[in-house]
Amino acid sequence: MEAQRPPTMKVPTLRVRADVVINRPPAVVFRFVAKDFFQNYRRWSPEVLELQCITDGPLGVGTTGRQVRVDMGRRTESTFRVTVFEVDRRLDFVGVSDPYRICYQFKKMDGCTGLRFDFEFNRPGIVFRFLEKPIQTALQKLGERVVRNIKRLLESETAGTR
Repeated sequence: MEAQRPPTMKVPTLRVRADVVINRPPAVVFRFVAKDFFQNYRRWSPEVLELQCITDGPLGVGTTGRQVRVDMGRRTESTFRVTVFEVDRRLDFVGVSDPYRICYQFKKMDGCTGLRFDFEFNRPGIVFRFLEKPIQTALQKLGERVVRNIKRLLESETAGTR
């Protein structure tokens, strides 16, 4: 039988949100981020050392992948699954082996695309509570760097693709 957590004890959740406007249409941004995720993810998130698609076929709901990352000097391996795949609108992942959720939202903005990156991470434990603020700060910087990297890559590589 699984132990139940007392009702007064909350699992800490870290939330990160970063936004950017990319001077490219949603179809171009969505293709780069979502459809070509396994080809491009390591380019905008250099912390990723290994990335592998576990399931067959194009990326879509149910696609499962595996990644190895080094964040803040700590090496982690996780498995994730696509839970939302709405063309030119949204892409969501959840951690299968770790308690996280990632969401990329794409919004048409007068020939440009508003890209929103949301990250949620649930981690129980007393040690985590003491480190929550520095971890939150580091994750926020990471989220902001993710959207800046995507913007930089798209605007420099797809010049003339409007």
